[in-house]
Amino acid sequence: MKIFFALVVGIAVGASAVWFYSTKQGKSAVHTTGDQIESSTKSARDLIQEKLKMLDLRSDDIRDDLARSGQVVRRKARDISQAIADSTADARTTGAIKAKLLANRDLSAMSISVNTTSGVVTLSGSVSSPEDIGKAVLLAMETDGVREVISSIQVKKMAKAN
Repeated sequence: MKIFFALVVGIAVGASAVWFYSTKQGKSAVHTTGDQIESSTKSARDLIQEKLKMLDLRSDDIRDDLARSGQVVRRKARDISQAIADSTADARTTGAIKAKLLANRDLSAMSISVNTTSGVVTLSGSVSSPEDIGKAVLLAMETDGVREVISSIQVKKMAKAN
């Protein structure tokens, strides 16, 4: 019985839709909706074409890049300037930590390597004791621009005198 009732309701809704679209008001509504869709599509297409032109992503630009280098690479100017700023900040951070290592009598700047990427400092190399690892990590953590310190510094074995 439920299935029969659902079928009757479905047929009634379908018949109402057909009747509405066949009237003048229904045709007008469909036409207006179609015009709105067409206008929105044209606006979106124009916007996409403008962005493609701005980023040099038109077919001719892509063909030229592929012929020249075999690759198509585009970056936003904002991303490039941010990357340059980040790399100079990382270089300053690395330099500051190296300077602190040189000034510290307990640690050897020659045996500890410092690398900084996006504020994350990686220390590697070797020291003579676990305390020296702690000193190196603390020294790096106390430097401006450091968000995190990762240490893979190893304690070197002291040669035993025979």
